[in-house]
Amino acid sequence: MTSFAFLSNNSFLKAPAADPSQPFAVAGVAWDGAVTNRPGARFGPRAIREASHMLCDAIHPLFDVSPLGALGDAGDLPLPNTSIDGMRAALMPLADSLIRKHHMCWLGGDHSITLALLRAYRAVLGQPLAVIHFDAHCDTWQDHFGEPSGHGTWVHEAMQEGLVINACFAQIGIRSAGEREAREYVADQGGQIFTARSLRGMESPAQLAGVVGAIRSRLAEHGNPPVYLSLDIDCLDPAFAPGTGTPEPGGLSSNQVLSLLEELADLPFVGMDCVEVSPPYDHAELTSQAAANFVWTYLCGRLATQR
Repeated sequence: MTSFAFLSNNSFLKAPAADPSQPFAVAGVAWDGAVTNRPGARFGPRAIREASHMLCDAIHPLFDVSPLGALGDAGDLPLPNTSIDGMRAALMPLADSLIRKHHMCWLGGDHSITLALLRAYRAVLGQPLAVIHFDAHCDTWQDHFGEPSGHGTWVHEAMQEGLVINACFAQIGIRSAGEREAREYVADQGGQIFTARSLRGMESPAQLAGVVGAIRSRLAEHGNPPVYLSLDIDCLDPAFAPGTGTPEPGGLSSNQVLSLLEELADLPFVGMDCVEVSPPYDHAELTSQAAANFVWTYLCGRLATQR
């Protein structure tokens, strides 16, 4: 596990080590054993933390709050590096313990970590979750290049296991190649898909009001269940996030993601992850800066809502 000495110098927003008095915490899940293209996401948590230091006093210009004082850093979780089943088995109890103490932001790591996190939230909350999923990829394939599970199967697995409310699963930014059965799987199961193509030219809150309203209406129809946010950094166009394992041209802008995070901030979120930041392929820390800003914006939105 990352030491407290490391945390004192390189925690998220230079926050102190997590303890039960802090309502919010971040933790790194430094695993990239399920990537299918370019590895390196195991180095994402450290890069996101370093990038967060650019946020200075961390007072958000829209929400006018800072998570400092309410935030701790739990370090990188001790996980095996060679077995996806071993990683998930080790992650589950660690996640369970942290979820019971804090509102968590998980720094990935590749997207295969999300399945284990959803299993932990399902167990702690005793009910399935709504999910807002930013991604270039649908992650609904039923196998992973011949393997049964990976970073491109977790959505299908989560739905099959009853971890999520299918009708309250919203995907944003999808655009990668794939057969129709995979691309439209979430919609076929009753969920919502907002492709990157359908969002072209829409950046401001006013322009994105239809998307926000559609998500809110769907959640309201189902009693406003707890919501989990899973943000794959490759939802962004590679111009904004070159440092990722499977970049896909034609993606979202940073403005689009920030507008949506800000406009959806008062939903009943219970946690979030930011995954697939791969520093070896980054340029000028563009990707880690975006990731740090998204996590910070999410945290400030939660604080502003609570106040």
